[in-house]
Amino acid sequence: MKPFENVKSIVTPLDMVNVDTDQIIPKQFLKLVQKSGFGKFLFFNWRYDENKNIKSDFILNDSKYDGSKILVAGDNFGCGSSREHAVWALDDYGFSVIISSSFADIFFSNCFKNGILPISLDPKIVEKLLQETNYVEVDLENQIIRTSSENISFEINSHKKKILLEGLDDIAQTFEFEDNIRAFEEKSTVPSVL
Repeated sequence: MKPFENVKSIVTPLDMVNVDTDQIIPKQFLKLVQKSGFGKFLFFNWRYDENKNIKSDFILNDSKYDGSKILVAGDNFGCGSSREHAVWALDDYGFSVIISSSFADIFFSNCFKNGILPISLDPKIVEKLLQETNYVEVDLENQIIRTSSENISFEINSHKKKILLEGLDDIAQTFEFEDNIRAFEEKSTVPSVL
């Protein structure tokens, strides 16, 4: 996992509540075995009609949001099933920050495991960010979102902040204790009877 760096981007406003993981990545696209390749299926049923034609009225199909790295969504984002593929699809599409007033617990945890920063803010602040048309900067180190008109501070668990800033997935975190693990194994080894 790559270390998280400051993000400066326009905001993609997804003004919808209760966006579940099946809407983020529909079940028919869960066949891939690697983490990449899911971005093209992100919000598939909202982006395309039944004939796979682009729906011009869906936000991700508006070219002014091409390259956006910040998704701002309504309350309870990532609810539904616990599929990690939803986070993989958001990441593969290019989002590295998701802002909402609340997240489903498992989705929230999966974001950190995959290098995406989920930020939970007061609904009134989220509402303002949904209207933001200028570039926004997300500074994880200082826990600040800088807009054209204000600085917004956000809270984050210190351990989760560390793993994002250092790019530590679960395996890399385990390797931080490699010396302790080795010492334990050596101490716990049963002598051979031969």
